[in-house]
This record gives sequence, C-alpha cells and structure tokens, in this order.
Amino acid sequence: MTQNERAAAIRVVVADDHDLFRTGLAMLLRSQAGIELVAQASGGRMAVRLAKELRPDVVLMDLRMPDLDGRAATRAILEHDSSARVVALTVASEDADVAAALEAGACGFVAKGTPIDGIVVAVHAAADGAAWLSPHAAEVVLRRMRQAEVDPGFDLGRIEQLSSRELDVLRLIARGMENERIAETLSISPRTVKTHVSSILAKLELPSRVQAAIYAVRHGLG
Repeated sequence: MTQNERAAAIRVVVADDHDLFRTGLAMLLRSQAGIELVAQASGGRMAVRLAKELRPDVVLMDLRMPDLDGRAATRAILEHDSSARVVALTVASEDADVAAALEAGACGFVAKGTPIDGIVVAVHAAADGAAWLSPHAAEVVLRRMRQAEVDPGFDLGRIEQLSSRELDVLRLIARGMENERIAETLSISPRTVKTHVSSILAKLELPSRVQAAIYAVRHGLG
C-alpha cells in the first residue's frame, strides 16, 4: 500500500477474544483494497484503549468477550469519542443482542458467518456515516420501529434545536435512506449530509443514526 493509499484507506481495529476468528478476519481485511488494519484487540478493555490511542475509522467489535463485553466497550468508546463508528460482530443474531448493540451505539450489526465481502460493505458503510445491518438485524430494527408509539411527552427542546434542513435529513434517515440517497433527494452533497447527520446526533444526544431513526419514528417524524 502506497503512502497516498494508506492516507485514504479506512483504518480498522478488530476486537474479538477468539484468536482464530480475529486473526483470520484480520488477514482477510488486510487483503482488501481501501482498508488498513491498524490493530487487533483480544478483549473489550484493550479495544477501548486502542480506540482511544489510535482513533480508527471503524471498530469491528465482538459482543461477547469475558473481560468487558462488546456493548460496554462500545459505550466506553463512544463516551470518549462520539464520532467513533462501531460495528457489532456476533455468532447468534438474537433479538436481544441486536437491540443491546444498537442501544449501546453500534452503527452496524454483522453476523460472524457473513462473507468477507459483506463485512467490507459494512466497514465502508460505517466509515461513510451510514448504517449496515444483517438481514435479521434489519428485521429487528424495523419491527421495533413499527411497534414504537408516538410519545407526546418527548423533549421538544432537543427537536427545536434542529434546523429545517436537519429535520428533512432526520425524516429521511427514519425512512432508511443512506447518505447518498438523502443527498440525491435533497439535492445536496453527500458531505453536507454527513455534516447534518453529525449535527443531528450531537443535538439529540444520540450515539448512532439507527438510534436517530428509531427516535424519529417514535416521535412522529418518520
């Protein structure tokens, strides 16, 4: 990888306590164009430390680790850097795991059995500010959104902080649109959409766009 390619590459940390899976995934990621594997973590605490020290673009985080589970590690990473992008990895895509990962602030959810091409797509989506969910995880999110009820007592103060353009972006996020599609719909650049999304998350004090989508639907903005 040349210096220019390295500068443009997505910097990734892989966190998993299973040595065989972690090293295998790391090897596969190293072979992918546009991705630079910067470190491996064998536990949650190490993942938090490496994320703070190295500031990777994306952390691939196993949910079930003995020292500090992936959900707690994800929260710790986002508390230190709210712009961090964490994609959850797990063997079993149980509803509770999906919900816990997204509530912790993960921007994606990938089953460990996903082919490397799918994991690469998830990494690129996360780096671009979009969400990527395995089919089952997407079903869980959609079900939760459909079951969500409008809360008449929600904090209007936060919503009032959003500009009219940010409200437009939030409504489209709630419809499941990614940044490029939002940009086309609103006739603005993807970079501008990414800026709006970051501003929305900061103003609403939410860790991820998935949380923003659920928030929007729950409060009648979807």
